[in-house]
Amino acid sequence: MNKYPVAVLGATGLVGQHFVRMLEGHPDFEIALLAGSERSTGRPYAAAVEWTAGGDLPSQAGKTTVQPASVEAVIASGARVVFSALPASAAGAAEDALQSRGLAVFTNASARRGDPDVPVVVPEINPDHLVRAARRKTNRGGFIAADSNCSTAGLALLLAPLRPFGIRSVAVTTFQAISGAGRRGLAAMDIAGNCVPFIRGEEEKLAREPGRIFGTLEADGFIPWPVPVRASCCRVPVREGHLLSVSVEFEGAVGEDAAAEALASFRGLPQEMGLPSAPERPVIVRTEDNRPQPALDVWAGTPARARGMAVTAGRLRSRGRILDLFGLVHNTVRGAAGACLLTAELAARQGLLHE
Repeated sequence: MNKYPVAVLGATGLVGQHFVRMLEGHPDFEIALLAGSERSTGRPYAAAVEWTAGGDLPSQAGKTTVQPASVEAVIASGARVVFSALPASAAGAAEDALQSRGLAVFTNASARRGDPDVPVVVPEINPDHLVRAARRKTNRGGFIAADSNCSTAGLALLLAPLRPFGIRSVAVTTFQAISGAGRRGLAAMDIAGNCVPFIRGEEEKLAREPGRIFGTLEADGFIPWPVPVRASCCRVPVREGHLLSVSVEFEGAVGEDAAAEALASFRGLPQEMGLPSAPERPVIVRTEDNRPQPALDVWAGTPARARGMAVTAGRLRSRGRILDLFGLVHNTVRGAAGACLLTAELAARQGLLHE
């Protein structure tokens, strides 16, 4: 099958680099355009980027000349799919314009998650939200699908297997890696040997986004998931990986063994379809007393193309109707670039990029 030509906007940033890394040798997509800032435009990607995404910079991408992140450049490249790692302040107008030209846009921009016409997609949980958005595109040309906040991605995959037990409320405290603040992160003097118990906007996103992800589509609208989520967020001196301490209140008692079995056996449509970036097990349950850890578990997920796409759960403790557990998510892979890519793979395999 012919591959879809894709454009990566914000290609030199940290999330953009993971798009480039994960697109190398991809069976469904091939890079037609790498777009960056004015500082990067006109330079070979290898010269424009400070590569920190792990492994070697893909050689073909490295030779590609960085283009401006303009609608004209994207259209001229022949791209049919756009992966956007643009800053939230710049994403809206550019993505809307590309949608109006008939392109499918998969965005990591936080600003899009508040748009009622843009689904917040976790492919294992709400693929029907993606289908509705794609099939509504006749009015707008193309469509836009957003991934969730990086911590929400981990929380949602921990909660999805537990929903059949009847969730009443959720409390979560996050310990978030400095890479979540972007390529430059926090100033070394602010974070070295320190923890910062505030990340602007994060607690609000964690409280709001599960309602959209787990919400129900109706013929005449959308019903948000009504379960309250209370969140506290900290920045910690870890390079990659967001650790979550989660307490879930259920309608009745839930034992540790039952919860562990539900988490470990959870599968979604990406696993059923064998999508390239889908981990065989979306949630991996560790039984050791001291797991998960960013140093040991951040790259969880098999096969090789799905490294970093699994969420790791551990330290399950039941207190009757309360279950406490820890989770770990790779913030720039499952929580950003990898989530967008998996959503695009789902759209491609479902024929949503042809309609």
